[in-house]
Amino acid sequence: MAEAWANSPEPEPESFGSRPGQAAGADLHLELSGEGSLRGQLMHALREAIRSGRFAPGTRLPPYRGLARDLGIARNTVAAAYAELAEEGWLSARQGSGTRVARRTAPLHPDQVRGPRHRPRRRPPHDLMPSSPDAAAFPRSAWLTSARRALAAAPSEAFGVGDARGRPELREALAEYLARARGVRTEPDRIVVCSGFAHALKLLCGVLTGAVAVESYGLGFHRDLIGGTGLRTVPLTVDSHGARVDELPATGAEAVLLTPAHQFPTGGPLRPERRAAVVDWARSHGGLLIEDDYDGEFRYDRQPVGAVQGLDPERVVYLGSASKSLSPALRLGWMAVPGRLVDDILAAKGEREMWSGVVDQLTLADFIARGAYDRHLRRMRQQYRRRRDQLVGTLAERAPHIGVSGMAAGLHAVLELPAGTEEAALRAARRQGLALDGLRSYRHPDSTMPPRDGLVIGYGTPPEHAFAAALEALCLALPDAPREGR
Repeated sequence: MAEAWANSPEPEPESFGSRPGQAAGADLHLELSGEGSLRGQLMHALREAIRSGRFAPGTRLPPYRGLARDLGIARNTVAAAYAELAEEGWLSARQGSGTRVARRTAPLHPDQVRGPRHRPRRRPPHDLMPSSPDAAAFPRSAWLTSARRALAAAPSEAFGVGDARGRPELREALAEYLARARGVRTEPDRIVVCSGFAHALKLLCGVLTGAVAVESYGLGFHRDLIGGTGLRTVPLTVDSHGARVDELPATGAEAVLLTPAHQFPTGGPLRPERRAAVVDWARSHGGLLIEDDYDGEFRYDRQPVGAVQGLDPERVVYLGSASKSLSPALRLGWMAVPGRLVDDILAAKGEREMWSGVVDQLTLADFIARGAYDRHLRRMRQQYRRRRDQLVGTLAERAPHIGVSGMAAGLHAVLELPAGTEEAALRAARRQGLALDGLRSYRHPDSTMPPRDGLVIGYGTPPEHAFAAALEALCLALPDAPREGR
């Protein structure tokens, strides 16, 4: 079987003629196999590549000499195959433009070639999922400025094998920013850059051996990630003051995962006395607090709540990311780690392929250092507050019987529903083309807390122009007010 990656050299005058600046062709992968002449095998391979859609209409083929050399066959064999396929209509050959896949050749639909495949879910018209910030608000111009500055200033060694902790420029910028804005006490050498919160949590689970306590209401994805590493999760009751950390000693857990600044999804910060209590538990039991500060920068009606990590940097691992503040597409997160865990976490991080991209790290470092990150956060804080106020105002006018909570900070709110109405509201939302989450889906399956009916509304997700329409669809999906006397 002859096999080659055909790389196009300079065009041959008799078949390719190329205009200045025009590429001579593309790299094409062909396999010659089966019986019959080499010309027949080549024609069969080309037909199949075109029929399947691997070679799209307009694809430029290599010149005779280049393809013949790569396949180890005679140049005349390639020329004869090209000529016959052109006569059949598979290829077109014109002086000055070379030999190409004919434009009128239509490939089969991919499902006809490879069989059934998973199709991506079509996005609904209205999106109030509590999953991401407004993608349209990404600061493209400011980010591009930082990218140019960072690339111009980067030392050559930045593009070689680096430190598993991440680029020192970013770790230094993060240490300064986190201390100033979130009250985190750390040093650049104790910061580990990762590809997001999930990556950080998985690394931490690699150095833990016991059970992990979690909030009774939280992301099932995080519980599944912990369970996938072989660790057990134990739920803690959640009330209006956050997690009931007084339940920790009875769990036998080695670590606890909390969202102290803004409990997800029910809302509200962890009370000061509970913040102190969880640190006391960690000290007295040799435990570890994993602090998920997923949206701590966004607060509206209250003073900023600093990170618990500042109370005891040796007993708390602080986790943050750019997913809510900038974009989940950046795949950048960070950990402020107790000194005793740094080496173990780096060992768990392992191969270089698990590291975050250097260019984005350098860009974020510059973005933070020159104040662009703070300016972006201030602008988005104002924008999200306006949306939150619009949500509250619309519900007060259209659905005053629906309670709203968890709105003093963050990018989401919880709509309290009458018992037994959550599923009907979700079905109604789907009919309105509205994507949102029910509160029950966040409940830990082993929790003893009674299930609550509600909707988790992410008011950060829609672009500005689509927010009002999303709120209209939401109002149409909400249950009516109960009738008097019933």
